[in-house]
Amino acid sequence: MSNTKPLLGCIADDFTGATDLANMLVRGGMRTVQSIGIPSAEVAAGLDADAIVIALKSRTTPASDAVAESLAALEWLQARGCEQIFFKYCSTFDSTAAGNIGQVSEALLGKLGSDFTLACPAFPENGRTIFRGHLFVQDQLLSESGMQHHPLTPMTDANLVRVLQSQTTRKVGLLRYDAVSGGVEAVQTRIAELRAEGVGMAVADALSDADLYTLGTACAGLALLTGGSGLALGLPDNFRRAGKLRDFDVSELPQVAGGEVVLAGSASVATNGQVAAWLEAGRPAYRIDPLALAAGKPIVAEALAFARDAAQTVLIYATSAPDEVKAVQQQLGVERAGAMVEEALGEIASGLRKAGVRRFVVAGGETSGAVVQALGVQLLQIGAQIDPGVPATLSTTAEPLALALKSGNFGGRDFFAKALKQLAGGAQ
Repeated sequence: MSNTKPLLGCIADDFTGATDLANMLVRGGMRTVQSIGIPSAEVAAGLDADAIVIALKSRTTPASDAVAESLAALEWLQARGCEQIFFKYCSTFDSTAAGNIGQVSEALLGKLGSDFTLACPAFPENGRTIFRGHLFVQDQLLSESGMQHHPLTPMTDANLVRVLQSQTTRKVGLLRYDAVSGGVEAVQTRIAELRAEGVGMAVADALSDADLYTLGTACAGLALLTGGSGLALGLPDNFRRAGKLRDFDVSELPQVAGGEVVLAGSASVATNGQVAAWLEAGRPAYRIDPLALAAGKPIVAEALAFARDAAQTVLIYATSAPDEVKAVQQQLGVERAGAMVEEALGEIASGLRKAGVRRFVVAGGETSGAVVQALGVQLLQIGAQIDPGVPATLSTTAEPLALALKSGNFGGRDFFAKALKQLAGGAQ
């Protein structure tokens, strides 16, 4: 059995989030491809997949731009006949203060002519759970988890109902845990009640993967779902039960020979730990100083020379502690500081590719977007998982590149070494 059209169309608000979602769908048995932006006509002509994930860079853009880009992606997916749409955002529910998550969700609902959707960023495998509408990261409320210090999208309120309501004109409600724990029928009954109350978006509690499977099954008939990749756990089985999905084996990606590098731009707690682990192991690293960049110093050239002359794989990073990030932002401005670092890391990635680097481990959603765009990647094949939420991927460029694109908050402390080993796959 083969599909003539994709079943699930996905819109992700950043590049690592798209990869995270694609990883989840592949694990569920869906042939999945990830497109960097809306596919060109040439790329689209060769697509054959059960699920298509369009990666946008819309998390931190002006809300009006995020809405326009998301609607354009929706139009493209609808034209390919996708039966259900999934809007993917981070499991820490972060976006700009203007509210990209709520505004984009509202716009997608309107375009689809639907009156209701769920909002559920829970990802228990990575410690993100929701109880009575409050988002926890491990054992801490979101607002006490380190995310309150995020340089671009600080999250100071763990009450997702309140956060989402501030971003949309639709009434926001709560699909509480007592309904979720009651199973599929209880969830469907509660959704009907919420709809009758005029609720257009409902934050859904979820404490375990079993809860996410329940939610996914109960929402098989919704035109739009929104959330983190965890909510997609139950979606493949919906299509499988309907006889629309054939099983396939996730094979290892082809090996890619060449040089390798780690690039880190995220200031998250997890990435700070990963950078620290690299430095503690005595491995070579070059730190990008945003103030030196702003002063016009040849940071990109210095980083490229450092990588060229090193005897081992290098880490090139702009990752800093929260107080250091704030000090830089006070001098340069939030947007300027972030944009300069992203542009520099993109230029470094491009220069390294010209020097023979073919394997890239990248930490941070915004950083990954800048790097992938600088490398000219349009389409990614999804391979085996490295850490929860982070698979190995392979570009479909003429000369393939192996990439691990990691959300800043994901991965264990040894992620960089683990990812390099998996991307190499015996190529060294």
